[in-house]
Amino acid sequence: MRLLQFAFLVALTSGLAAILIYITGLSSLYGSNRISDEDFEALLSLQSGFQKCVSANGLGLQAVSGKDYCHVTINFPSDTVPKWKDPNSGELEGLSFEFDLCEAVATWERVRNSTTILTKEFIDALPNGWEEYAWRRINKGIHLNRCQNKTLCLEKLSLVLPETPPYFPRQFGRCAVIGNSGDLLKTRFGKEIDSYDVVIRENGAPIQNYTEYVGKKSTFRLLNRGSAKALDKVVELDETRKEALLVKTTIHDIMSKMIREIPIKNPVYLMLGASFGSAAKGTGLKALEFALSICDSVDMYGFTVDPGYKEWTRYFSESRKGHTPLHGRAYYQMMECLGVSLSLSLSIGTSNHYQACGMSLVGKHLISYAVCLVKLIKIHSPMRANPNRVLKWVPSRSTIKAARVASEKLLRMVGAGSADPLSACSLIKNRDKRKPASIPSLRKAAIDHQKYVKGATLYPLERSLGHGQLCTVQAG
Repeated sequence: MRLLQFAFLVALTSGLAAILIYITGLSSLYGSNRISDEDFEALLSLQSGFQKCVSANGLGLQAVSGKDYCHVTINFPSDTVPKWKDPNSGELEGLSFEFDLCEAVATWERVRNSTTILTKEFIDALPNGWEEYAWRRINKGIHLNRCQNKTLCLEKLSLVLPETPPYFPRQFGRCAVIGNSGDLLKTRFGKEIDSYDVVIRENGAPIQNYTEYVGKKSTFRLLNRGSAKALDKVVELDETRKEALLVKTTIHDIMSKMIREIPIKNPVYLMLGASFGSAAKGTGLKALEFALSICDSVDMYGFTVDPGYKEWTRYFSESRKGHTPLHGRAYYQMMECLGVSLSLSLSIGTSNHYQACGMSLVGKHLISYAVCLVKLIKIHSPMRANPNRVLKWVPSRSTIKAARVASEKLLRMVGAGSADPLSACSLIKNRDKRKPASIPSLRKAAIDHQKYVKGATLYPLERSLGHGQLCTVQAG
């Protein structure tokens, strides 16, 4: 009898502990961050849909619930053989990775409304921008050639800074970001890649001799520190010499070589960018970030390793140390299963010349209306080679939108929950009276976006000031 009573007390205690943990978890969501029942349901719906999406599209990956409704863990199949070792600890890369869905949906939405190119306007708008921010940007690292003449260094930095953003959100339609995975050699994606409006490549990845696999078109190339130091070799990769080069680091010795030693005709810009989150790093993620800030949709090639993974390889050389291919693969799967954008349009044409998501015949004209879910991010690889591959269980736009509102509240982001893009501004400065940047034939989507943000330029603030943005608005 006493044994049964003891067992009953243990069970009761365990049950109360579980309830306490549950209530504690809810209090962290509801209490200090003040989210509503609707917000809570949105996060629950997002996590549930996300888990189904990974299971249906992840080629063996599985997502399981984490410590709350923001966190998930993506697990690789147990028979996956990791090869990458941490250079410090010597430990093999793991098979489980934790991600924060709330941080992802909240940050990406702001990236898509931002410019990710460093401009003089941005630095001028920062408090003590030239004295502090610009000075830090060109003096990173203690073993590098430090800039001794501050005035000269600032002048050098000015030479590669446009006054205002050279590219706008929604400026381009379909964009392809090309990674360097050896998996590219398994499928001839070349013609498919060349069909995109914009193609973004990384570092010193060659085109010649690989066109049937990686295409020949190249609009932008994102460079890390090592590639920027070899700028003379990088510019030779593009025969047209029109490829815009985006440098994601700013060091004094690199600036000297870039501006003084190599007379190049290619446009050169510095990547501003806001970190996608603590789990995101590397040139590939920065290339995707840039693409999200200027494109309607982004397709990824050469970024992943499919089941049967043995070791990360490059399509053009030996693999480089420092890559964590399994971690990246899991992160890209998260991007694919969260990336949905809503496309709205209204057009009038003839039934012979127009196709849209919905149509109505009015007199002699066909009124075409589109309220279509457009996949924002899509992974292509040897096992995902069908360009018309249908993604299953992707959370709806309404789910993403509601979860984004809840996530902003949880993260205590500036302007959380507001539909006004200017509410996210941590810093606001009136724009100097100057002629707007001239871009011929700007797409209607980009023009509509300019109206949406009321003509302001929004800059990410690199995870500072409550995840806000710096906004420059029309004077007066």
